[in-house]
Amino acid sequence: MISFKPDCLPLLIGSLPSDNHRKSAELIFDFTPHIPIWPQLPVFKEEGMILQYLPGFPGVTELDGKVFIDTEKTGFEEELLAFYEEYIMVSEGGADLDGSRFALSRDAAAGFYEFLQIASENSSGLVALKGQTSGPVTFCTGLTDQAGRAIFYNDQLRDAAVKHLAMKAKWQIRKMAAFCDRTIMFFDEPGLAGVGSSAFITITTDDIISCLSEVFEAVRSENGLTGVHVCANTEWSVIFDSGVDIVSYDAYGYFDKLVLYGDHLKAFFKKGGILATGIIPTSPEFIDSETVESLTDKWRRQTGELVSLGISEETVRHQTLITPSCGTGTVSESQALRVIELTKLVSEKIRAE
Repeated sequence: MISFKPDCLPLLIGSLPSDNHRKSAELIFDFTPHIPIWPQLPVFKEEGMILQYLPGFPGVTELDGKVFIDTEKTGFEEELLAFYEEYIMVSEGGADLDGSRFALSRDAAAGFYEFLQIASENSSGLVALKGQTSGPVTFCTGLTDQAGRAIFYNDQLRDAAVKHLAMKAKWQIRKMAAFCDRTIMFFDEPGLAGVGSSAFITITTDDIISCLSEVFEAVRSENGLTGVHVCANTEWSVIFDSGVDIVSYDAYGYFDKLVLYGDHLKAFFKKGGILATGIIPTSPEFIDSETVESLTDKWRRQTGELVSLGISEETVRHQTLITPSCGTGTVSESQALRVIELTKLVSEKIRAE
């Protein structure tokens, strides 16, 4: 059973449309001081969903502006062997995780370091700290080899990638735990929107759950909570069956799809699972048209549907986080601020009830 009851506290999703890591981190702490996150700023190329977690992976090659894994280049086998040797050394305690290839560098994740600095200065008010890592399915289907084939379909590369991401997540959890006992790691999986489509026809449910289980285990080995964020529709049974602690989804646009999985939802809540309910829209056409009242009403209606499944309203309120539907890295700064404000205010209104 998961013991954490967030009681509808606000939580943000990683990306912001800014070029200033310090100001972004300060903004996050100002509006969500209880469970702050670290900012990812995709205006910087190196902070893209895949590129940010790529450093340290064997075979990384850039040619004509394209980044891929070249398994045919001279020295690749040696690189792969060195990767596994370091992974084993770190896993077994023979080498320091903090000084390994699995640590996020300041060049790749400046926002994480600003976040840690502010957390160290404001640790007394923290309920949890939340990090994020590219999900293994999205990473492995979005990254290709020299032939343009997704590395998911290369068993060796997929295994290495899952271990690589697991250790990147483990490192984040360990760093955050220095300032707060409760830590959360979301694995961002927009790629899972393709489950059930022709693009995923050769990827099995077992493949997906195996990838997620391995990265979850790394987080749990450091006493962290696991989350999966999917900002579109997917085969939600796969997410629930993965054993994840927190399901983060676009409740503004896809609640009607999620609620179809009534038995999974009931089992999920029963074990203490948490819904990170993305009731705040991040699509530009909806951000300015919604209000605190309209979104709170929408949340109440959705809660009523969950109650009709046989889940008590008290359980829903205790085991919910209020979030944006997705990150705000692709909207204007003013709209991103509006999303953050709405997240805070909707959460406050719900908790006041």
